[in-house]
Amino acid sequence: MTQAAESAVLRQHLIDPEICIRCNTCEETCPVDAITHDTRNYVVDAGKCNACNECISPCPTGAIDNWRQVDRTKPYTLVEQLGWDTLPPQGEIPAAVAADAEVPAEVAEIRSIATAGQGGDVPPPWSAAHPYVNLYALARPAIATVTGNYRLTEDGASADIRHIVLDFGGIAFPVLEGQTIGIVPPGNDASGRPHHVRLYSIASPRDGERPRYNNVSLTVKRVAEDHDGNAVHGVASNYLCDLNKGDEVKVVGPYGTSFLMPNHPGSSILMVCTGTGSAPMRAMTERRRRRIPQKEGGTLMLFFGARAPAELPYFGPLQKLPKDFIDINFAFSRVEGESKQYVQDRIRTRGADVVRLVRDGNAHIYICGLKGMEQGVDQAFRDVFQSERADWDALLPELRAQGRYHVETY
Repeated sequence: MTQAAESAVLRQHLIDPEICIRCNTCEETCPVDAITHDTRNYVVDAGKCNACNECISPCPTGAIDNWRQVDRTKPYTLVEQLGWDTLPPQGEIPAAVAADAEVPAEVAEIRSIATAGQGGDVPPPWSAAHPYVNLYALARPAIATVTGNYRLTEDGASADIRHIVLDFGGIAFPVLEGQTIGIVPPGNDASGRPHHVRLYSIASPRDGERPRYNNVSLTVKRVAEDHDGNAVHGVASNYLCDLNKGDEVKVVGPYGTSFLMPNHPGSSILMVCTGTGSAPMRAMTERRRRRIPQKEGGTLMLFFGARAPAELPYFGPLQKLPKDFIDINFAFSRVEGESKQYVQDRIRTRGADVVRLVRDGNAHIYICGLKGMEQGVDQAFRDVFQSERADWDALLPELRAQGRYHVETY
């Protein structure tokens, strides 16, 4: 790029509001705090963005990978971006300047590789099946029909968690265990615009909630308060929990190329989850259960936390699984007369077994639940490895690079 072109043209990083599903991954990833949002859009501050591309790969839809050449003295402001429903077209830039302002080939190649992965900095297991992503978008969603809506928690439990089955009929909607789909709630928000897409992990295996039927299941908690206990009304969760059999639902996606289960014989899975974070774990467990006759799986170990048994989704079905099929460790924090236990406490209790399993190169770790759990679980792993004279902090980067350590928190 010539010095004149560099001073005249800015290649401005923008987010496509039509494709963005508001998952907050980009804002959490940005190392310079250039990305922010309001109740409607996610936007990039041109004054802070240094085009490091750290946010590109984690984006599940590719909405983050958009650029416009603009006058360096007049970039799109945050106020302008927050008001967009669509990206503006590329404005006219003098041809000579525009040519000089093109991104270097090596940068374009890096971006292309990163976007193709769209799974963050952790690759999927080497033996994972090929995932399909972004088959349906807001402009052309898939229409699914509700064929089941079942309460998983007891009537007196504080949490209303539902198992919801969606049937796609003749629509092709291939999914894998660990992927997510987007639900489009009907109606408009307070500003009169359509509601954002909400993401939900698939709770059924790849061959459907009912084998050989074109359907998927979700694990949905009705949101009536935020993490601080303040009263709120979850738009999508209440919409889903109130659905009746025969209702139609708009679905986009699927998404996810990293949080996928291994497929090779002898592979083991260590799962840590709380609440509705059990959805992908149920999908993986059910996939293995259906394939017991093939005798291809390794060890399944589950750490599952909730306030009490009545609050824990799938508690009954889990207890019916053979102990030689899955090693289940429950952690309850609100059982009267008993001390509080969290998943990290149970990991410490089973420390030697956990270390032995993780040291197996065929073992893969999956963590899913509220964001606050990640730090406690990480510390528990550090503690149990230290007790076995091993360095968790040295091992963790290796596990990530090998596609053996996956975290999804919300």
